[in-house]
Amino acid sequence: MTFDELKEKAHSLPLKPGVYIMQDAGSTVIYVGKAKALKNRVSQYFQDSAGHTEKTRAMISQIDHFDVIIADSEFEALVLECALIKRHQPRYNILLKDSKGYPYIRLSKEAYPRFSLAAKPAEDGARYFGPYAGRRETQGIIDALRSALRLPACNKKFPRDIGKERPCLNFHMGKCDGYCRSDAMAEDHAQAVAQAVSLLEGRFREVQAELTAEMERAAEELRFEGAAQLRDRLRAIELLGKRQKVIAGSLADTDVTGFFRGTAKSCFVVLHYVEGELAAKDFDLLDTPMEEDQGAVLSSLVREYYVDRTRLPKQILLPWELPDQVPLTRMLSEQTGHRVELVTPQRGAKMDLIRLANRNAQEEVLRATTREERQNKLLEVLGRMLALERAPGRMESFDISNTGSSDIVASMVVYVDGRPLKRDYRRFKLKDMKGPDDYASMEQVLIRRFRRYLDGDEKFAEKPDLLLIDGGHEHVKVAARVLAELGLDIPAYGMVKDDRHRTRALVHPDGREIGIQAVPAVFALIGQIQEETHRFAIEYHRQLQAGHVKVSTLDSIPGVGEKRRTQLLKHFKTLKAIKAATLEELQAAVPRNTAQAVYQYFHRET
Repeated sequence: MTFDELKEKAHSLPLKPGVYIMQDAGSTVIYVGKAKALKNRVSQYFQDSAGHTEKTRAMISQIDHFDVIIADSEFEALVLECALIKRHQPRYNILLKDSKGYPYIRLSKEAYPRFSLAAKPAEDGARYFGPYAGRRETQGIIDALRSALRLPACNKKFPRDIGKERPCLNFHMGKCDGYCRSDAMAEDHAQAVAQAVSLLEGRFREVQAELTAEMERAAEELRFEGAAQLRDRLRAIELLGKRQKVIAGSLADTDVTGFFRGTAKSCFVVLHYVEGELAAKDFDLLDTPMEEDQGAVLSSLVREYYVDRTRLPKQILLPWELPDQVPLTRMLSEQTGHRVELVTPQRGAKMDLIRLANRNAQEEVLRATTREERQNKLLEVLGRMLALERAPGRMESFDISNTGSSDIVASMVVYVDGRPLKRDYRRFKLKDMKGPDDYASMEQVLIRRFRRYLDGDEKFAEKPDLLLIDGGHEHVKVAARVLAELGLDIPAYGMVKDDRHRTRALVHPDGREIGIQAVPAVFALIGQIQEETHRFAIEYHRQLQAGHVKVSTLDSIPGVGEKRRTQLLKHFKTLKAIKAATLEELQAAVPRNTAQAVYQYFHRET
């Protein structure tokens, strides 16, 4: 279907709740979404693209046709959307990388039973426990069981391999009781397995009481080494009990969710609390979502994480409100058979837990990405937002500062690979200005900068990949005209400010605005560049007003630029001394032609 046909079909949809399914030319489902009113929601995709996020523009370019399914309510649309996302795994929906179903713990049926991970139960005579939250957490429980109860983790088969080899390293490290040494230990192995089963079935107090009694008996019999081993095992089992409870989910009191949006990667964190104590942490790293609505992002992550789990905590704390919080609460409650509350705290102890979860998410992202990776990803995102052929390696930003017809100055700030390159900063004193005129000032500065580039001036030898002009549409139009007249193909954008003097968008010379607030890292970078450019211009302007840079007279002398002026002031210290100097004294500081021009300027009457 053509774009106009897609738009016409969208406008013909009913104002009813439902699900829409976007497909590409090969009929592959690329996005699934829900809506309270299908016509309003789907029509937004086929309107002016200026307000779309980067992801939405990319998705729309792939849409060949779409289908809709009408539902009776927003709740039914939510349930249907979750089922379709799980089935099709669309590339433009937010998907957790560790979404692998819900595994079980398998206890084999043999003389020396072993615990292992299983995707699903089978009719093989073995016992199965679960399902659990994820493969990583479930394997962690198995490892903790083996460690706490000192069960074997090697590949030996018992009783076949008993006595054939010396005990492995686990025995010498105290992680295994060494059942390979003698078949007389079969009863001990059976007892440890029985304790493990009790733990998996939630009978922690029974195991604790049994081990406590055994530990006290060993102490009374002066078997202090054995008592110490039992004490350590008891502590390990107490920790395991809390962890197993929370991974199973049925006895968890509260889950605290956190999210951090990084430049290259983002992280979704869930902290599990049992009886007020942190028992476990789960997290998923994912490519940073391009959606601008953080509520929509979190809603997708919460659904991905919790939907289809049969056991859930009583309360889930969220860092911010979800757009579909009411129907999602109902769906999770019906799914698990008890009331599940979704709560967004604003202050107090619960808000402190949210901050902790968010901080954990940030730390995971920082560990997973280097500074260079984050910076490269940031510039790639900026390049895609501005439809550049490649990420902008060198960016130059320009600003004008004045307090009237005199002391009109401009600054040029340079960022390379996302960081300021101060040795390439330049500042300009505007010449022959009849009064304050930002457009004429910007035109003069850009002409001077790029003519020196075309003339091969080594101070302006680098060509930027992107120009950022401090100003709106008219300012960047001036820049585009100057570049065109000089025959230079350099993309230029204006930095549009909000009421608080912060850059809220970038504007193209044709008037199109590209919002940057949807991507915090880009927003922060552009804001930093704007502030640095403004600071550099104001700093130079204040120096002129304070008289620290003597330009009012020296700059009027032909042949005296910034370099010669600096040399003269460094040598003579004051303007008065320069006026009083002889021609020979001036030649000691600057070349002869400059010295003669200065001498003649101050001795015109003579």
